[in-house]
This record gives sequence, structure tokens and C-alpha cells, in this order.
Amino acid sequence: MKLQHYLGGLEGLDGPLDFDKRVFAEDWERRIFGIHVALMGLSSSLRDALPGYDLDKVPSAFTSTWTWADLRKGAEAMNPFAYFQYRYYEKWLGGITAYLIDNGYLTARELDAVRQHYRQDPDAALPQFDSEAIDDQVIRYLREGDSPRRGPASPAFAVGDQVTVRNPPAEDHTRLPGYLRSHSGTVERVFEGNYAYFCSTGADGLGEPCPVYVVRFDPLHVWGPQAASNAGPLFAELYEVYLSPRPEDSQ
Repeated sequence: MKLQHYLGGLEGLDGPLDFDKRVFAEDWERRIFGIHVALMGLSSSLRDALPGYDLDKVPSAFTSTWTWADLRKGAEAMNPFAYFQYRYYEKWLGGITAYLIDNGYLTARELDAVRQHYRQDPDAALPQFDSEAIDDQVIRYLREGDSPRRGPASPAFAVGDQVTVRNPPAEDHTRLPGYLRSHSGTVERVFEGNYAYFCSTGADGLGEPCPVYVVRFDPLHVWGPQAASNAGPLFAELYEVYLSPRPEDSQ
């Protein structure tokens, strides 16, 4: 299955391009970004984070795990037609909303009631909740984060090795660009450690910490005759689980 957010190499996408450079085109987009950051900073996954966050001292009702993987799953789970219809932060809004409903933090009926309230009175005040402890935790997360590095690297490949990108089944989430599947390239760099991901991706392969590589691809091999003339090499950071040794007979 090809997930709709990996558009490289797909045909029929020759419509007008939007070159708007603004990070936030509308004020409400800032709030959606803020909600995502707050959920990340309060996520239960931080209990095992390297900086040593003590979430038990934070008076938050949010007790679930929310990571970039959860946000990406929301986009990847969308109907492809809806994905192309909505703006970037509208997709974030849909994913966050579905997650909060699915995990029991609000109901669809409650959401409809609030939506109707603000439609009738767009200038109505937004709910206020002040907690210095919550603010401090979110700000600390923004400053210190959580490194995905888990110990020294144990690579199966070295710089200069020829590798082929695997084509594993895509379930509800993947970090493998669809346009690189089954293509071969050359290892350009081996990162210094093994790296974990936010979640297990099932048949896709991600789970336990593994090495990460920068792999160089020839655009002509990836795009074929559609590659731009005199195009430079294409580089991709790929988890080891997505790579196989290139068969000798294909070199």
C-alpha cells in the first residue's frame, strides 16, 4: 500500500504549487501547534526519557502517550481524498481530535456542543486553565527534549556498501519513503548510535533500536526519464530495518 503523504514520483500532481513561506498562515494554526507541543511535553512516554522527567509532580489529566508517531498516524489514516483536500494544520487538528476522542478525553457530542457555541458567538472567551507546573514541564521539554539514541551503533553496513531498500508491508504507519522502495543506493554515512523510534510499526519493521544511515541515490535510477537533467544525488536517512545488501547480480 502506498500512503498518500509520500508523493515523490507519483504522476498526475502537476497542479499549481503554493510557495507561501509563512510557518502559520492563520492564527488558529498556532494554537493547534501549541496543543501538539503540550501533549508531547506531557506524554507518558517521557517517563523513560533521558532527561528524567517527573510527570507525577505535574497536575495534568493527560496520562497517555502522544508522540510525532501518533500525529503522523492520524494523517496516514485519513481518506486520501480528504488528505489532499485539507490544509496542513487541518490534518493536525483532525488527528489530534480523533486521538482525544478515541482515548476518552472528550466525546464527539461534547465537541459538537463546543463547536456550535463558538459558531453562535465567535468572540466568546476561550477556556482558561493556569498551572505553573504544567507550563514548566512543557517548557522544559521544549528545551531538553528526549534523545532517541540508545547506546553505540551496531551497523551491518559500512560507508561505501551497496544496499537495496526493502518493500515491507505498510500498515498504519511507516518512516520509509514510498518512492525509494526497491531502489538501490550507496551508504554515505553511518550514524554514531542505534536509534529508537516512538513506536513499533508492525510488519513495517521498526521496533527495537537500530542503526541509521545516510544513503545516496542516483536520481536517474529513482525517477527514470522524469529525473531533472544534471540533477545532483538524492540523500535519505534510513533505518537499517529498511535496507538489505544489494544482490551481486544486480550491480
